[in-house]
Amino acid sequence: MDRYRPDRCPGALRPWPADDGLLVRLRLPGGRVGATALDALGRFAERYGDGHVHVTSRSNLQVRGLPGASDLPADVLAELEATGLLPSRTHDLARNVMASPRTGLASAPADLRPVLRALDAAICGDPVLGGLPGRFLFVLDDGTGDLLGATCDLGLVALDDAHGQLRVGDGWGDVVPVSSAHEELVVLARAFLRARGGGPSAAWHVRELPSPLVPARSPDPRVPSPAPPLPYGAVPGGRHVPVPSDGLDRSAVERLCAAAPELVVTPWRGVLIPEENR
Repeated sequence: MDRYRPDRCPGALRPWPADDGLLVRLRLPGGRVGATALDALGRFAERYGDGHVHVTSRSNLQVRGLPGASDLPADVLAELEATGLLPSRTHDLARNVMASPRTGLASAPADLRPVLRALDAAICGDPVLGGLPGRFLFVLDDGTGDLLGATCDLGLVALDDAHGQLRVGDGWGDVVPVSSAHEELVVLARAFLRARGGGPSAAWHVRELPSPLVPARSPDPRVPSPAPPLPYGAVPGGRHVPVPSDGLDRSAVERLCAAAPELVVTPWRGVLIPEENR
């Protein structure tokens, strides 16, 4: 695919200059966010932005209407960093990891929370992976099929509690132990960076590479069928609350933060309040 500009997906250190001010995006691996951090971000949005916390279809958070011409003023960035939602400046754009929102909370072939934590730590701990494009996406499906329909660059679909099959671009990779899946994904991510080329025309996605990253595999017979989006309301594992199109205002943020110590932003523009925390 021919391109003539680098990826411009926004982050905290690379805001997007929108009509109403700067827009920043904060990556939440697996959509998981502590109530303390979300409350701090709500206060930040009220003080510096449009007063709302917005969600994305990749389970991330955004704040818009922020001051600055191209970058946040140093004091504003320091306030944003104080929320705890920017743990690595060098990997601000690289922590794009979606995971089944109810993994470990509702019945599924595997609990992928340990994989999610290990993958995020491995990404942040690898200086090379700080160079991943802002649009590069890891997707972890716990075997329920809820994220099987999501396009990804690299991913894992659990087959049982000990094994999963890798997703590589639009195809399939090896069946690997769940316990070491994060290591396999990091190896593939580094291979992508070596193969993508350089300059403005460098590939953003695995499917754009001139040759396959790995030999194609057939999907394992245990791969589930895609599941529909999680409905709003009471669901096994918790309660799924929709987020208005204009985002969460201060009162909405306060209600969510009072409901549970940890929340899960979902890919369906909602927030899951885990049942174990209610």
